[in-house]
Amino acid sequence: MNPIATYLSTWRRMPPVRVYDTTLDRLKPLDGVPPLLLRLILAPVMIQAGWMKATGFSGTVYWFGNSLGLPLPELMAFLATAAELVGGIMLLAGLATRLVAVPLMITMLVAALTVHWENGWLVLSDASSWLANDRIAEAVPRKAQIISILKEHGDYRWLTGRGSVTILNNGIEFAAMYFVMLLSLFFTGGGRYTSIDYWLGRVAKRSV
Repeated sequence: MNPIATYLSTWRRMPPVRVYDTTLDRLKPLDGVPPLLLRLILAPVMIQAGWMKATGFSGTVYWFGNSLGLPLPELMAFLATAAELVGGIMLLAGLATRLVAVPLMITMLVAALTVHWENGWLVLSDASSWLANDRIAEAVPRKAQIISILKEHGDYRWLTGRGSVTILNNGIEFAAMYFVMLLSLFFTGGGRYTSIDYWLGRVAKRSV
């Protein structure tokens, strides 16, 4: 009997709870894949945000100090830029994942509270959502006017050929999701087999 048939025969004789536990045990070598996917999603977002802050650093400092009213805007801008740019690269490699997640979580919290909070949850203005607020309701006639202008003075089909017209609401949605993803990485680490952290840990254990 081949191994798959043997496994299926054994699986049929197991009680449901044992089947569940056995299946999880068999999948354990793959438990590094979810942290890897989280890192691959987060890293380019953080690197891009950090790069934009770095290439326009004077504007970032002005925005932090004058628009957001943060104290020590030069220092805050430097810390945010370093956290996102360097932290994003380290996330990509899975290096010091738990440590890197902490300043990035702080950055997401600051962004959510100082930039996005007053706009509600949604990033895009979607009046059909149960999370829509007064700000989104006010965007409805504005969107209708934009569409009317585009139809009257432009090739509307071509203009919307890569996506429909929408209005940015800039709510906390993305910042909150990134925070939760980083929080998950703080507890799981970079992932088995898929991160530099894992292999450094194995080397450290062998040298003890």
